[in-house]
Amino acid sequence: MRHYSSLPEGFMIGPMPDPKHLLIVAHHPSPNTRKLVEATLRGATHKDIDGVETRHVAPLRANADDVLWADAIILGTTENFGYMSGALKDFFDRIYYPCLEHTEALPFAVYIRAGLDGTGTKIAIGKITAGLKWKAVQESMILHGDYRPEFETQCEELGMLMAASLEAGII
Repeated sequence: MRHYSSLPEGFMIGPMPDPKHLLIVAHHPSPNTRKLVEATLRGATHKDIDGVETRHVAPLRANADDVLWADAIILGTTENFGYMSGALKDFFDRIYYPCLEHTEALPFAVYIRAGLDGTGTKIAIGKITAGLKWKAVQESMILHGDYRPEFETQCEELGMLMAASLEAGII
């Protein structure tokens, strides 16, 4: 039980609700894409957000149990040959059937680090998540062109908005 300093000493309120769980599954093969993961985590664990537990698991290590743990998920990938990273595709291949009947309407968001326009990656992820019946909470965020520091700001905002939305019960 949690004690509240503004209440009389010894006064306790019932158990706090279980925290919500935010999973970040993001591929980061370079220093710049690692910065994007770190920015997303920084936003999701902002000091003003309470009651949300956040976990980052690389796509090659993430499994169905991680997805079943989550109340929402952020997917991050590079654009490789006009498609998602092989690591994220492998993740989907491994979790698809174990999660199919158990994660319907899972809120998710996507960021794509694209050298081209990100369209093929966005479409591919959209088809898989539609099959899983997950619910996109916003348009895929495509970070395309030469790397710019504002990509980190956008990822930090994405992490913060997802975690705050979970905390508030919006998603």
